[in-house]
Amino acid sequence: MFKKIFKNNKQMTTENTEMDSEFDEATLEHNANGEQIIVEELSVEEQLTNDLAAEKDKFLRLFAEFENYKRRTSKERIELFKTANQDVLQAMLPVMDDFDRAWAEISKSEDEALVKGVELIHEKLKSTLMSKGLEVVDIKAGDVFDADFAEAITQIPAGDKLKGKVVDVIEKGYKLGDKIIRFPKVVTGN
Repeated sequence: MFKKIFKNNKQMTTENTEMDSEFDEATLEHNANGEQIIVEELSVEEQLTNDLAAEKDKFLRLFAEFENYKRRTSKERIELFKTANQDVLQAMLPVMDDFDRAWAEISKSEDEALVKGVELIHEKLKSTLMSKGLEVVDIKAGDVFDADFAEAITQIPAGDKLKGKVVDVIEKGYKLGDKIIRFPKVVTGN
């Protein structure tokens, strides 16, 4: 048995020396597993060409990554500017609601000077908030109820015509850009 193993080892050494002579322009290296691999030696020009190609690839990948970073941060910055006033505008919404209720009562008054003055202030407040990007969510009685754009406060029994539709709008909803910052509160038909 030992003779047979020794004989196989002798054959392998003979084969290795033959392989070494065949690859006179190759070197033997060890990979991560410790196995011997044959690496052909490259000329200086070929080595420099390979290095240049590797550096170009690395540069292009880095450049593409940087372009993606710039695009992403500019998009985030634009979104931030669009919604930067969100907290202030949300704090102003109850004031706007109170003003709308007051306007509904004052507009019935017979004192034209009072009505005209309050109307000017009301319009100025609305136009200022609208110039900052605030928009009213357009929902009215008779529209089909959509939970993505309105919040149902309660349901009331209604005829077939109003089943699944908005019966009354309790509180207006507002959006800033494409984002709804306060959902309209509605009563739906059941």
